[in-house]
Amino acid sequence: MAEVEEQEEDTSEEEPKLKYERLSNGVTEILQNDAASCMTVHDKFLALGTHFGKVFLLDIQGNITQKFEISSVKINQISLDESGEHVGICSEDGKVQVFGLYTREGFHENFDCPIKAVALHPQFSRSNYKQFVTGGNKLLLYEKNWLNRWKTLVVHEGEGTITNVQWRANLIAWANKLGVKIFDMTTKQRITNVLRDDATLRPDMYPCSLCWKDDTTLIVGWGTSIKICVVKERNPTEIRDLPSRYVEIVSAFETEFFICGLAPLVDQLVTLFFVKENSDQEGAVMPDEEFEARPRLDIIQPLPESCEEISSDALTVRFFRDNECRDYRLEHSEGESLFYIISPKDIVVAKERDQDDHIDWLLEKKKYEEALMAAEISFKNIKRHDVQKIGMAYISHLLETGDYDTAARKCQKVLGKNMELWENEVYRFKTIGQLKAISQYLPRGDLRLRPSIYEMILHEFLKTDYEGFATLIREWPGELYNNMAIVQAVSDHLKKDPANSTLLTTLAELYTYDQRYDRALEIYLRLRHKDVYQLIHKHNLFSSIEDKIVLLMDFDKEKAVDMLLDNEDKISIDKVVEELNGRPELLHVYLHKLFKRDHHKGQKYHERQIGLYAEYDRPNLLPFLRDSTHCPLEKALEICQQRNFVEETVFLLSRMGNCRRALQMIMEELEDVDKAIEFAKEQDDAELWEDLISYSIDKPPFITGLLNNIGTHVDPILLIKRIKEGMEIPNLRDSLVKILHDYNLQILLREGCKKILVADSLSLLQKMHRTQMRGVRVDEGNICESCHGTILPSDMAQPFTVVVFHCRHMFHKECLPSSGAIPGMQFCNICSAKKRGPGSGILEKKK
Repeated sequence: MAEVEEQEEDTSEEEPKLKYERLSNGVTEILQNDAASCMTVHDKFLALGTHFGKVFLLDIQGNITQKFEISSVKINQISLDESGEHVGICSEDGKVQVFGLYTREGFHENFDCPIKAVALHPQFSRSNYKQFVTGGNKLLLYEKNWLNRWKTLVVHEGEGTITNVQWRANLIAWANKLGVKIFDMTTKQRITNVLRDDATLRPDMYPCSLCWKDDTTLIVGWGTSIKICVVKERNPTEIRDLPSRYVEIVSAFETEFFICGLAPLVDQLVTLFFVKENSDQEGAVMPDEEFEARPRLDIIQPLPESCEEISSDALTVRFFRDNECRDYRLEHSEGESLFYIISPKDIVVAKERDQDDHIDWLLEKKKYEEALMAAEISFKNIKRHDVQKIGMAYISHLLETGDYDTAARKCQKVLGKNMELWENEVYRFKTIGQLKAISQYLPRGDLRLRPSIYEMILHEFLKTDYEGFATLIREWPGELYNNMAIVQAVSDHLKKDPANSTLLTTLAELYTYDQRYDRALEIYLRLRHKDVYQLIHKHNLFSSIEDKIVLLMDFDKEKAVDMLLDNEDKISIDKVVEELNGRPELLHVYLHKLFKRDHHKGQKYHERQIGLYAEYDRPNLLPFLRDSTHCPLEKALEICQQRNFVEETVFLLSRMGNCRRALQMIMEELEDVDKAIEFAKEQDDAELWEDLISYSIDKPPFITGLLNNIGTHVDPILLIKRIKEGMEIPNLRDSLVKILHDYNLQILLREGCKKILVADSLSLLQKMHRTQMRGVRVDEGNICESCHGTILPSDMAQPFTVVVFHCRHMFHKECLPSSGAIPGMQFCNICSAKKRGPGSGILEKKK
């Protein structure tokens, strides 16, 4: 087949529904010397009739497989049964032939009038259905009887020439000049008459088109009118003298042009139109003269009283200006949705567009993104190189429009694992100066380009964009390129700009990948880079930082100290102290954190820490003195006294046992009676209280403080008696009220405690009495705790005495020693020896 070349130029953005090819090969040869008059379509082959009375069987490519000389005049209609084994042919000179394609046996008849139509029973090849109809001036039904003879039945006559007949299942539809009828072969009844709408049109010039959509749906096209008729079963209660079936017209509407043929397409219609246009050419003799235009093939959606156009294509068939409406026909193949447009000198095949056609249209419209998506969806049916071809076209289009980033991003999807294509694209981006755009999308996993490709891009960034260069070094694995070559390139740039932090940081990263950690560490420390600690930990560089401890602490004291303390096994405390000797403020930070973690690890440096705390961190000096057990107190006292650290000196004096001197410093130097009272409370020494009272007795504010706080430790009467008569004491009244209130509170507490004690004692006494009054079970299992014999005699008839103590120890009376110091009171020997409970009560069991 050859594509129809002269399609109407499509300038719309709506994608066509059908594509067209011209049926060629043998058809071209036939139509050069003859003209097509009719054609019928089978799934396996085509049957073409001509104006010179010949019938050709063709394959679907148009090649001739068989030829039949039927007549010398026009073939009007060809009919095939469903099996494709039998054919019926009628011609303008009245000839009718029905025969088997493989047997040549059949029906041959010459009529005295032109036969316009013939139709075989769909199941004609089966012996029970040897039936066909012919349409001339009457509709004749031929049936083969049991004697193998043809019997004729006149189905219809008297309304002019039958122009078209279509047989589907058990229904026959035919058209004459008045309308369309349907005959039911089951009941041998005519069931409907669909009248022709426009009676002014000549039936021979504008013939009726009939097409069965299914076994019960007939589509009728005549002039500009289309009707869809559905054959339905009548309700049995309504039958009476009426046929068992009736026809309902479910859709009827007018079209713009004259109908040449109809075919169903799912729930839509494919319609072939004959078009006439008015001449509007300048200088025309008759400006309003009509002339034949190209036929149109439309897809429409039927509605009850109108239709909706889905698509419309104008077809440039050969010699279309010489054709009339009656010269066109539309046939279809139900199995493959193929539509054949037949004209005297041309046959065009229309078919639904597939995914490949959809993609081609998208490419034609430069809708590359949609084309690529469609190709990926249908990847199973499209070769990989075709997908890449689409993708490459898309990339080229994006580059032409200047959308470099999108073009680079699409390379990942389009180029896939084809490294050769990747390298070609990289060089194309280089040519247009857009290496940066493609850099972030290059392969960097298992599949990689040659190192020179990556180096080329890195050099490009190094020339123009230090930050972008640094980003690539961080993101790209080091094995993608020659590390030493890039190190050298960065070093060359640093000669021009030695303080550039971006280049220095990048160089450190390159050194790290090259495992030259010492060089990387030097750069990080120089830059005070936050990643220096991560580098040390990750690559265990502690041996390399022994001489760089001061630098690390200058950068970040907290992180440095934490790292050193966490890795004491790698850098000893002594080594750190040695390195920090020249920087006492840093040494103090290190030793302070060490002491907070463990009070004993750095004990040999505690003496030195006293001075460090005194110099750099006095708030933590007193907590250090309290917590350290290795600090020399004399040395600490000396330093604190030199610096006049009163609180620290007071603590040291009290710790060394000189509490009176400590209290004196509080009173004389701090003049803080509350602290003095607190100190006296902590020491709980009567002499200290006496000293405190003696020192405060001539100082009214101190007396007030003592009166408010001394009541729970010293009898306030002792203080009050020593106050000089006439001394004015601030807030004395409130202080005395507080003393009395505290005294009353103490009395109430004592009375409350006494009540509780008495109540508890009585409760316990009652409980003990109840317990002691309970009986104790004595049986054969008990033994005497003295002689260890059975407590009960074997002869229970003899008198015996058993002593049972409240501690549950049991004795024979004769086994107990004589009464003790208290006459009439005896105690359990065992419990008395163990100094347990009293065991003062005795239970005797006598019999």
